[in-house]
Amino acid sequence: VEQRKPVEKKARKPLLLPLQRSEPKFKLGHAKKVPLRRSLVPGTILIVLAGRHKGKRVVFLKQLEKSGLLLVTGPHKLNNFPLRRIAQAFVIATKTKIDVSGVSVPEHINDDYFKRKTLTGKKGQNIFATGKVEYQVTDQRKTDQKAIDKPILDAIKKHPEHKFLFGYLGSRFTLGKRDYPHNMVF
Repeated sequence: VEQRKPVEKKARKPLLLPLQRSEPKFKLGHAKKVPLRRSLVPGTILIVLAGRHKGKRVVFLKQLEKSGLLLVTGPHKLNNFPLRRIAQAFVIATKTKIDVSGVSVPEHINDDYFKRKTLTGKKGQNIFATGKVEYQVTDQRKTDQKAIDKPILDAIKKHPEHKFLFGYLGSRFTLGKRDYPHNMVF
């Protein structure tokens, strides 16, 4: 009886080990600024489609430099919508416009202004503490809101249909049973 020789295994390179790359797999660059839609002009009234304020009508002020997000406000007095930024994918532009040439947005209102400050507890504190830290609106935000809302409200009062606009901005957008948004003209 012949004896079989053991088969020698060939040395293979492992497939899952990381390779040494001379360049990074992808380049870490900055985000590209999204071009503004043609229908979005400062002073346009927008309908918010998502988030806690969905359905509210807001006034578009400007596009922020760094992120390309839209800076919008309610005004807060009319519909409790604060000064905030929103992506243009989540708004519908209407044909209603307000003259906001008299509204000047301060320089300090930019993307860094809207970033939340993380509240970190000291090390060594009780990790099982149930006290949740809630967001508090700062006095700076309150004064900025009033400073921007006042000229916008004045611009609405100068509009020929100002009585209609106050009710329009204060009401929410809703769809009924036979309402088809693709057939609507906003």
